[in-house]
Amino acid sequence: MTEADFLVALRSLPLHPGANGLSDDTASLGPYVLTTDTIVETIHFLPGDLPGDVAWKLVVTNLSDLAAKGATPVGVLLNYPLSGSAWDTAFLSGLRHVLETFATPLLGGDTVSLPRGAPRILTLTAIGGDAAAPPRSGAKPGDLLYVTGTIGDAGAGLAIARGKPGHDDLLAAYRRPHPRLAEGRALGPYAHAMMDVSDGLLIDARRMAETSGLAVTIDLTAVPLSSAYIDFAGRTRDARLAAATAGDDYELLFAAPADRPPPIPATRIGRFDPGAGLILHDDGDVLPLPAHLGFQHDI
Repeated sequence: MTEADFLVALRSLPLHPGANGLSDDTASLGPYVLTTDTIVETIHFLPGDLPGDVAWKLVVTNLSDLAAKGATPVGVLLNYPLSGSAWDTAFLSGLRHVLETFATPLLGGDTVSLPRGAPRILTLTAIGGDAAAPPRSGAKPGDLLYVTGTIGDAGAGLAIARGKPGHDDLLAAYRRPHPRLAEGRALGPYAHAMMDVSDGLLIDARRMAETSGLAVTIDLTAVPLSSAYIDFAGRTRDARLAAATAGDDYELLFAAPADRPPPIPATRIGRFDPGAGLILHDDGDVLPLPAHLGFQHDI
């Protein structure tokens, strides 16, 4: 069963109205927004990654979902597998640092025992308040598609973490991304649809288009790349495609009216129109879509 198949099956279960049909990365409960993420050793982080970096990433993946709702963090719940090693102590130190950095207190959670040699599986649930942003399904025909920051740095950072030489800034983008909380709050009243870029720019843009019942066209040449990424991978079409499908960027992707510029710095990369699917342009060419648009949990 693929991830998509599993989600279809879940939608046949009794759903709370706040689940929003399981079409978003968050749920709503009264005045609160809830989100949860699990990260798995060897899939979302490397066995050699420092525990403090793992703690940082676990928290930030959740806070990024809150940012996409224009929400302010209220607190988090942690599910943690104890290993009885110095790794636990170092993780706690890193957890303290990231929670203090983003003024996000711990509410509680659960602990389990980790069998010796088993990969670590960590889950965090984040709760936010004062949400002001629309769902990912709110794009309208004629809306423009924007993204904050740059794309592809974390994917390059993962390659560097695996041993390829490269810039420290790229490695930091992979290990210690930053949630766009302030930008999310600024964009909340302005955007028609918003989500974070976690699995890859192309796959996440297609998801926004699908849930909005529209087609989206993306100009690959417009996708913003950092100078560090260009030094690492170049500007070729393959390099741009790699950036747009890598994931782990945690930038904000949003649909907005064409007649009003965004209230924060962002790059226009595409447009929504009636229809369905993702259309990819590059230097005036219409490209066939790559086999993999981004990360999916398929076995």
